[in-house]
Amino acid sequence: MEDYPDYETIEYHLIYSELIQAARRRGTVTYQELARVVGLPLSGNYMGKRIGELLGTVVFNEFNQGRPMLSALAVNTEGKPGSGFIPWAEKVGYLQAGDDPTQFWETQRKACYDTWQQTFQKP
Repeated sequence: MEDYPDYETIEYHLIYSELIQAARRRGTVTYQELARVVGLPLSGNYMGKRIGELLGTVVFNEFNQGRPMLSALAVNTEGKPGSGFIPWAEKVGYLQAGDDPTQFWETQRKACYDTWQQTFQKP
């Protein structure tokens, strides 16, 4: 993962863990909540850039694992994906020309919920 140096950072794993927990509870997590988890300012250009970089690494990893776009669960304060969501989807090939971005986002969220759903083994 040479092009994605964040893959081995604590920040990456904390973000990844938060996204998995959001998927398991069939919810979302805000960029501000993610920033708080890794000790970033709760707003501003630096926070947005850094969270975007970390989420991009998550996208790349999930794509390589054949799983849906876990970053679909990261949302702004209005409950929508940020400006980097669609470009990342296009970059790795999740989103094709002509696809409806809103429908794509909803489909990815549901796929994440299904992928990471909590299951329990009977004793």
